[in-house]
Amino acid sequence: MSIQRNLAKLYTPQAQRGFLGAGHLASPLIQVAFSESDPFIVLMDDRLEKRDEQPVGGPHPHAGFETVSLLLEGEMGDEAYRMSGGDLQLMTAGSGVIHTETIEREANMRLLQLWLTLPKKDRWATPRVQDIPLNHVPRVTNESVDIKVYSGSLAGVTSPVQNYTPLILADIWLAPHASTVQYIPAPYTAFLYAIEGSVEVGDAKKQLMQDQVGWLDRFADDDVLSELRLTAGETGGRVILYAGERQGDEIVSHGPFIGDTQEDIRRLYQDYRQGKLNHIATLPQGQHIHY
Repeated sequence: MSIQRNLAKLYTPQAQRGFLGAGHLASPLIQVAFSESDPFIVLMDDRLEKRDEQPVGGPHPHAGFETVSLLLEGEMGDEAYRMSGGDLQLMTAGSGVIHTETIEREANMRLLQLWLTLPKKDRWATPRVQDIPLNHVPRVTNESVDIKVYSGSLAGVTSPVQNYTPLILADIWLAPHASTVQYIPAPYTAFLYAIEGSVEVGDAKKQLMQDQVGWLDRFADDDVLSELRLTAGETGGRVILYAGERQGDEIVSHGPFIGDTQEDIRRLYQDYRQGKLNHIATLPQGQHIHY
């Protein structure tokens, strides 16, 4: 008998005014303790309607984790790191890096940016960036189901994106009343974020509505796949699936840095103040991978 994944926790995040000024709304999607969300630290749904040409954003440091940025709508970045709707960028901050997220013109943008923990042995990995544009994302599609696999393996396809922490990230669209059954490792921490419409999840058929986050139950059976059944409602449904391998290590978080101890955080701030962190634009060619 296969293991069925069902919704164990369900909530609707409330949007807050973001730091980019008027027109920026940010919804914190992870609202559980890290012991429950491991390997996922923070996930923000940033929506920006910018109506002037005053630049916002700018350079800032990160270290000790990875950012996984899925741009749902709009454009962002400079000429070297331009992203368009449907593109994904995975940045391994690792030992420490400075990067710039700037929006200079009028813009409509929606970005999901995840902070993903690194395995303890890879906490201080050499920084790297991986970019995969929408037209290179592995995809399984027909009239009723469309699945784009940005990271990991799902629906019989595998993303080329390289992971330190095993991660499945997929954008799943279903036509009205359509169903799909997908398989993910049983012990993976997993949740769904509904972007459009609604879906019923699992054999319990609990409904996930637009703008809701639903955490799946988790099992301890290693090397066993679990079944995730999704059925769309009357208007169809679109969900983003995040599923990752729990690392089981405590972390310390402060500002833009993640470490194993408070001493790590102090060292990272000192390195930043002393100019020891390089900008992402200076990474060697081999550390910036375009798919």
